Amino acid sequence: MHPPTTERNPLPDPPLMIVTDRRRARRPLEEIAAAAFAAGARWISVREKDLPLAEQFDLVRRLARIAPAGATAGLHGTPAAEAAGAAAWHLSRHGDIAEARRLAPDIRLLGKSCHSLATAEEAAEAGADYVTLSPIFATDSKPGYGPALGLAMLETAAAQMRPGGCRLLALGGVTAETIGACRTAGADGAAVMGAVMGARDPGAAVAALIAAWESTVSEVRD
Repeated sequence: MHPPTTERNPLPDPPLMIVTDRRRARRPLEEIAAAAFAAGARWISVREKDLPLAEQFDLVRRLARIAPAGATAGLHGTPAAEAAGAAAWHLSRHGDIAEARRLAPDIRLLGKSCHSLATAEEAAEAGADYVTLSPIFATDSKPGYGPALGLAMLETAAAQMRPGGCRLLALGGVTAETIGACRTAGADGAAVMGAVMGARDPGAAVAALIAAWESTVSEVRD
């Protein structure tokens, strides 16, 4: 059973989270971020867990300086995100939402990576503003998490989670060709990595993703 619906912090508009991966990026991350923001993106999250914490924090700050007013620069998976001045904090699948709230009570957005409906519901009940559910489609970015969950599972998760107020982002194999189907299935947004990091023209890739999202009407949750 879901707890009563609570007011959750709003997602950026458009609700497209761009996740960094400098090892797959064709350009420096600052260039990709600048191109993405110029194309209309308003949400980027640093996922460079192999870097020392100080370097992760510094990268968040640098991307935040590039971001236009109202955009969100966040951090993936590292405790004490408030020390980086991050506006958003995305926990790994083993992250503790309650502990994160204690460490950073004023964080603008708190999310978590989930790979099943059960774990997504647990995160929602713990107070996450949003969760990512992955992999929706087959992807090289998410090895080791089992087969693709598919759009049917995404639709089921969207329907199950709707009463709790936690937003659901589709992740894994999301491209300009598939993001519309994710919205139709009920996703509140999407997260992408390879589709932007590996693009020859990241600005064009982001523009195509946003256009495909905005041209699709959700049949479940809008």
